[in-house]
Amino acid sequence: MDFLQLKYFQKIARLNHLTRAAQELHITQPSLSQTIAKLEKDLGVPLFDRQARQIRLNRYGEVFLEKVDAALKLLEEGQREIVDMAGLERGTVSIDTTFLPLFSDMINIFRSSYPDVRFRISQVSTKERQEQLLENGELDFCISCKPIKRNGIRNLPILTEEIVLAVPFTHRFANRQSIKLSEVATEPFIHFKKGHSFREDTDELCQKSGFTPNIVCETDDSKTLIELVKSGIGVSFWLETLLEKENSFHHLRIIEPTCQRTYQLAWSEKRYLSLAARTFRDLLIEYFVKK
Repeated sequence: MDFLQLKYFQKIARLNHLTRAAQELHITQPSLSQTIAKLEKDLGVPLFDRQARQIRLNRYGEVFLEKVDAALKLLEEGQREIVDMAGLERGTVSIDTTFLPLFSDMINIFRSSYPDVRFRISQVSTKERQEQLLENGELDFCISCKPIKRNGIRNLPILTEEIVLAVPFTHRFANRQSIKLSEVATEPFIHFKKGHSFREDTDELCQKSGFTPNIVCETDDSKTLIELVKSGIGVSFWLETLLEKENSFHHLRIIEPTCQRTYQLAWSEKRYLSLAARTFRDLLIEYFVKK
């Protein structure tokens, strides 16, 4: 039994498809089949049930996969520790985040001291997938607006900001500085599409104020959102940290209910964090504490 056999087995188990597994591993399908056949011979049991072109883990394979995943993860962590011994400058930091104000500034500050550290930044589609990647060590950190409530996951609030209301300069509330959210219950809203974390947060705030927002336009792009507000189509929620000295809209503080967003930095306490990741985490915490 060798390392490649385990990697090949893990790939097939994940995909349940020999051809796709061979393509992703950049080897021929016959070669892959022979490798798995040898592994099964060494173990003395079949690991897959095969029916025509279908291949699926059997009960032996399911037990073996659990151990293979754990073993390969330990080897990956060992590799990262060896990289640490070679020096911080060779590290990689992997982060999943949908949005964090000033985040790019913080990365630039970090890279000015450690220019060779690489960053892998992702935006996974679901919270469940985000949690899974964090727990199995494929991610060092997640930055989100809700804590991850799982055993072994540490959550640390790093920044709280106000959510404000953006209105056109021609709007009837453009001469005011603050507002109760219930006052705009009948206004047309421009917002991000469903599934966006900011949309979820503000929908909850509207529900607390007794109404469902009348969304007349949805977008994936913040610049488009602001252009639509500027044109007078509707009002929108916006973030305090994104306000500029001269905005193309008027903003109002929301005094009821309390409208805030707190960003959480999360990491697994069960997984090894590289020296680069630990250094970045410490600098990030220090950076936002000063803000």
